[in-house]
Amino acid sequence: MEETLKSIKEIARYLQVNKFTIYRLAAKKKIPAFKVGGQWRFKLEMVEKWLMSHSNLTLAKRRRRR
Repeated sequence: MEETLKSIKEIARYLQVNKFTIYRLAAKKKIPAFKVGGQWRFKLEMVEKWLMSHSNLTLAKRRRRR
């Protein structure tokens, strides 16, 4: 099965955030991404896994604050 690579704009739309947020996260290596021809590209499956693990950590941190 061939997976399509997603652009910054597509991932920003998918995550419902500004594209500059995605640029910043990619540059700081906080979201799984790589460059192809000087442009950031993302595998949706990897971003979804990152989102799930990141969401769980965020929820755990919020619970500890209470």
